Amino acid sequence: MKVGIVGAGFSGLVTAKVLSGLGHDVVVIEKCDDVGGVWSASRRYPGLHTQNGKDTYCFSDHPMPDDYPEWPSGEQVQRYLASYVEKFELQRFLRLGTELVSADPRDGGGWSLTTRPARVAQPASGAAAAPQEALEVDHLVVANGIFSDPHVPDYPGAEEFRAAGGRLLATSDVHDVEEVRGKHVVVVGYGKSACDVATALAPAAASLDVVARQLLWKVPRLLAGKLNYKYLLLTRLGEALFKYIDVKGVEKFLHGPGDGVRRQMIGSVQSLITKQLGLRKLGLVPSGPFEDIARSTVSLVTVGFFEAVKAGRITVHRDSQVVRLLADDDGRPAAELADGTVLPADLVLCGTGFRQHVRFLAPQVEARLHDDRGNFRLHRQIVPLDVPDLSFVGYNSSFFSPLSAEVAALYVADRLAGNDRVGDRAEALARVDRKLAWMEERTKGRHARGTNIIPFSMHNVDEVLEELELNLPAPKRAVQWLLPVDPGSYAGLHARLAQRLKRTGGARPSSSSSSPATPAASTLASADR
Repeated sequence: MKVGIVGAGFSGLVTAKVLSGLGHDVVVIEKCDDVGGVWSASRRYPGLHTQNGKDTYCFSDHPMPDDYPEWPSGEQVQRYLASYVEKFELQRFLRLGTELVSADPRDGGGWSLTTRPARVAQPASGAAAAPQEALEVDHLVVANGIFSDPHVPDYPGAEEFRAAGGRLLATSDVHDVEEVRGKHVVVVGYGKSACDVATALAPAAASLDVVARQLLWKVPRLLAGKLNYKYLLLTRLGEALFKYIDVKGVEKFLHGPGDGVRRQMIGSVQSLITKQLGLRKLGLVPSGPFEDIARSTVSLVTVGFFEAVKAGRITVHRDSQVVRLLADDDGRPAAELADGTVLPADLVLCGTGFRQHVRFLAPQVEARLHDDRGNFRLHRQIVPLDVPDLSFVGYNSSFFSPLSAEVAALYVADRLAGNDRVGDRAEALARVDRKLAWMEERTKGRHARGTNIIPFSMHNVDEVLEELELNLPAPKRAVQWLLPVDPGSYAGLHARLAQRLKRTGGARPSSSSSSPATPAASTLASADR
C-alpha cells in the first residue's frame, strides 16, 4: 500500500521503518529541515535534556551510543535519530522541509494530500501562491506528536506590551542564551520546559521570574544522591503504585489489602524528595500529595533549578498567574500577576502546554476523531473508530515514548494487512469512552485530550501487544517489576510479526481469526467503514 506518514520524530521514523520493512511504499512528510520532532534543531531550547536515561529512551533495535551521558542532550537525541535513519536506510522516504497543507478523504478509500515547501514565505495579496504538490495515499498515519503546537495564552494587553518592545514566545522559540542577556525574563509554567529554560537562562538574564499557577512534584535524577529514579518510576512496580482503570494480580493487592504499604512507600518518597530538594525552606512544597504526580506529565528535577532559586537567581511566584501584559509607567514592557505584582518583562516565555489537534484535516473530519469534550476517541490510542484509512502513532504520551511508538507501528502494520482487532464498534466505543472518562477524572482534566497515558506506559504497551498476540512471555515481563524496562527485550517483535503475516498471508492466526483481507486499499477502506 502507499502510506503517508506525517512527522519525522520518534513515531514517524519507526513507523516508516516497520511499514517499509513489510513492503509498503511509504512517504514521510516533515515540516522541519531535519529529523527529530521535538528534538529538531529548530525546536530545541537551551537546557533541553531527556527525562529518561539513555537505556530506556531508545528503540528496541538501536541503543543509544555508549559514549552518551546518562541523560542525553537535545542535540544528542537528534543525532541518535539521524543515525537511526542512516542505519535502516530511511532517507529515501523522507520529504523534509515539507508542510502538509491538507488531507482529504477520497471516495472509495485513501487520502488526497496537498503539500508545499515549509520555508516558502506566504505571498502578498495578489502574488503567486507557494508551489503545491498533490499526493495520493491509501492510508495516512498521523505521527506529528502531541507536543508539536505550543500553546501561548492570549494575554490582555499583548499589543501594548509588544509596542513597548516586549516579546511573547513559547519556550521552544528560544534557541540561544545570548537572546536574553541583560534582559528581564518571565517564564510562565512549572513543567519540564519551563524549569529547563529558566535554569539555562538565569545566569545571562538581568532577572528571571517563574510564575507557577500550581506547583508540581518533581523527581530528582538520583534519589538521596545515589538511587537512579528509574528504579522508582520506570519499573512495573513503580507503575503499579498508581491505580489503573482495572487492577489485577499484584496491583489488586496493592490497591486493596496492601494499600497501607503502598501509601507508606509513596509517603516515604515524598518525604525524601522534600528534604533532598529543600522544598520546605524554599516554600516550594506542592499543595497536594506526591501521588498527584500521576495526574499529569511527570517532571524530572532540572539540575541547578532549586540551587538557582536558593541563590536568588530565580524567583518563583507560586499559586499565581499572569493576568495581563502592559507597558509600565516608564514605557517598558511588564507583566502583571494575579496579586497585583508587576514584573519587568522584556521576554515572557510560555511553557504552558501544547494544543493537540490535526490542523491539516478539514474541521468536519477532525470532529469525527473526538468525543463531545474534545478528547481523541482512539482505540488503543491508535485507531479512530469513525474515520477509515487513518491511524495515529505517538498519541500516547509515555515514559517509554520510543517503545510505545514502536508497538503502535506494529499495530498499524497488522491493520494494513487487513486484520480487524477492534471488534464490535459499539463495544469498542464504549471501552474508549469509559477510559477517557477515567483519564479525565484521574488527571483533573490534564490528560491532553486523552493522549496522556503517564504513568501507565507499560499498561498501554501490554494492551497493544496482547491484542496483537505478540507480548513478551510472563517470565520476561516479571523481571520488569523490579528492574527498569529494557526496550531491547522487545527487539524481536518486528520479525515475529513479519513471519506471521508471511505465513498466514496477512490474516490473523486461526486461533483468533477473522476472514483474510485482500490487499486492495478500497476493500480495506470499506471494511473500516
